[in-house]
Amino acid sequence: MKTLCRCEWAGTDPVYVAYHDNEWGRPEHDDRKLFEMLILEGMQAGLSWITILRKRENFRRAFDNFDPEKVAEYDDKKIAELLNDAGIIRNRLKINAAVANAKAFLEIQREFGSFDKFIWGYVSDTPIVNRPKTLADVPASTPLSDKISRDLKKRGFKFVGTTIIYSFMQAVGMVDDHVVSCFCHSDNRKLHKKP
Repeated sequence: MKTLCRCEWAGTDPVYVAYHDNEWGRPEHDDRKLFEMLILEGMQAGLSWITILRKRENFRRAFDNFDPEKVAEYDDKKIAELLNDAGIIRNRLKINAAVANAKAFLEIQREFGSFDKFIWGYVSDTPIVNRPKTLADVPASTPLSDKISRDLKKRGFKFVGTTIIYSFMQAVGMVDDHVVSCFCHSDNRKLHKKP
């Protein structure tokens, strides 16, 4: 039996390790969590993901636990409050994008019944399982992330470039990009418990 390890990018930081082991690459279908990941991925643009993960609880507090109905109603006063919140990323464009994205997210829920149904439709409700040998084999974007990015932009979403969308797809398990030697890769999860 081969010895399994963890994807190298997870390192040893407990926050990264927990995210890698329990979330990344695992299929997520809860609309609130999908909205959270969409906003957090947008907030990450130009920053490291560990920065976002370390501020995640602050984001949840500041953004009403990522309730899209509440975020869609944020006014100038609330945005000013967020811009003064040292616990989150204080970037006006990103905060305004979160509000715009909440509105667009609600439109998709109304049209499709759920954001989950809409976004998972791109992969026919079945995760794409890649088998990268190393981190170098993992792409930053794909033709599918290009398409989803274009479609979301047409629907009014902001900070949804193809790289952000591919990261989102990985985060919510639409794509499994764990390296083949990782115990979290879906091929290995069926056979092994984590160490």
